Amino acid sequence: MKILWVFAHPEQRSLNGSLMAEGLRTLTGLGHEHRVSDLYAMGWKPVVDGEDFGDGAHERLFVGREQERAYRERELSRDIRAEQEKIAWADTLVFQFPLWWFGPPAILKGWFDRVLVQGFGFGVEGPDGRTLRYGDGGLAGKRALIVTSVGARESGFGPRGIHGSMEEVLFPLLHGTFWYTGMAALPPFVVYGADRLTEEGFSRATAALRERLRTLDTTEPLPFRHENGGEYDEHLVLRPDIAPDLTGVAAHRTQDGEVPPGPRERARAGALTGSRTR
Repeated sequence: MKILWVFAHPEQRSLNGSLMAEGLRTLTGLGHEHRVSDLYAMGWKPVVDGEDFGDGAHERLFVGREQERAYRERELSRDIRAEQEKIAWADTLVFQFPLWWFGPPAILKGWFDRVLVQGFGFGVEGPDGRTLRYGDGGLAGKRALIVTSVGARESGFGPRGIHGSMEEVLFPLLHGTFWYTGMAALPPFVVYGADRLTEEGFSRATAALRERLRTLDTTEPLPFRHENGGEYDEHLVLRPDIAPDLTGVAAHRTQDGEVPPGPRERARAGALTGSRTR
């Protein structure tokens, strides 16, 4: 496999830096190819501005429109195009970061903002004119894994933990970024109690990470529902007969006993609804 490892931590000598080094050694030992985008080391610019879009940008900046135009005309800045080329090369993307304020560091958010532009990561239409997103986006066919560390104990992220379940905390990334652009979101790899981790705890964490990477191509992704799978109506709301007792994040996952629609069923559902929302 070809793996792009996007790393967002300012200190190579940190727990995260050690985990990445172990992860890359593991990938090499398994015979996989890998490339690394170490955002802090690269001095990655995290903010979107007119310099991203070349000389063709208009006086008033409409970000989505300019992203799509600059992508189509190959006028995106060189650093953005370099990251898009890495994404195109990769089968799987690994995003590693410490969880700060229940989300990734600003530098990684800026990577998403600047790299997954309209026309590349989203805003892509199929041959029938339907917008491709939530399982069928511009990056469909790729897999995405989060590797993160948190200072809190694991129990706080349990079913009744004060922080909320980790998959719900990471839902904006897992569903709103990965799945929206078509990438299959793998269950996140989380190291809890990172600020108090002992040598024994570190050994357990590295062993667990090695195992996750060994099964990177066989791990079942999170069973999110496809937008064009026939389960959502024309207003992008789940039909009343789909998971009728659930709301919120849980409703957008296929439940035990449900059979998710395959490609043929999704295509048939799209033809019936004629969805062209954007």
